[in-house]
Amino acid sequence: MCEALLTAGHTLTQVFFYADAVAIANTLTIPHQNEVNWQQAWLTLAHQHELDLIVCVAAALRRGIVNEQEAHNNQLPYANCHSGFTISGLGEWVTATVMADRHLVFK
Repeated sequence: MCEALLTAGHTLTQVFFYADAVAIANTLTIPHQNEVNWQQAWLTLAHQHELDLIVCVAAALRRGIVNEQEAHNNQLPYANCHSGFTISGLGEWVTATVMADRHLVFK
């Protein structure tokens, strides 16, 4: 959907991952060799089109996905959130929706 929007000339600035979708940022997942590496696909799209990939902090923490700051704050031995994703709160999503002329939500 994002690629189609961009191809059609729309501007896309942010993708916000919530609930189970936050797993996309986990560096400890390894897709099967016959499967699409969705993490890499999102990172490539973000790099090509300067998109922000935002992961909901509450959903990420509940699922054991932490960045360096959260690992430090919670005295964990390492972080497992890919550096191409930003962990942030719903405020980031609210701000983006206020600034946008439309937004899409997929469940």
